[in-house]
Amino acid sequence: MKLKILNNNKPFKKKLTISPLAWVFAALLALILMVISFRVDFNLIGEKVEVMEDASHVPEGTDPGPFNTNPPTSGTHYEEHFTSEFFDENIYDYPEGFLVHNLEHGYAIFWYNCDLLSLEKCEQLKSEIKGVMEKARMYKVIAYPWPSIEAPVVITSWGRMLRMEKFDPDLVFRYVSKYRNQSPEPQGE
Repeated sequence: MKLKILNNNKPFKKKLTISPLAWVFAALLALILMVISFRVDFNLIGEKVEVMEDASHVPEGTDPGPFNTNPPTSGTHYEEHFTSEFFDENIYDYPEGFLVHNLEHGYAIFWYNCDLLSLEKCEQLKSEIKGVMEKARMYKVIAYPWPSIEAPVVITSWGRMLRMEKFDPDLVFRYVSKYRNQSPEPQGE
């Protein structure tokens, strides 16, 4: 019987194979890195609305419309704007001229329509809106009566809106936190 003696001086070569599980892991890692690098947001709230091309100033007192949505989320507007406030009534001919300027500065606006609600439900809605506004520290938030909307409340920010038949304070606060200051001029007050 002959014994074979291995020569340890020769380098040992083995073909490298990658298991299918390793390929799946590498693909998932690449996808995660891609999502992070492109900042893809899978937690969108409300709907994205096409931003109007013209966002210039128009003379105060003139009709700033037409807009591509009701209520507006972008477009022409006045040079002046409102401060954070809850408006119980409309005292302006074209409040959207001021409010769209607020949107351009990164505000979130609560447009509400109490004509669709009983007096009791309207007061409840106003109270809930005020609660979210206070939770947001009255920073860049406005509530305004808007009888032409077909839902009790619509929350807008620049190029976004959230229509609600039933007010959800937690969802609305997340919307405000996420989209406030997401605008062309967020440094404006």
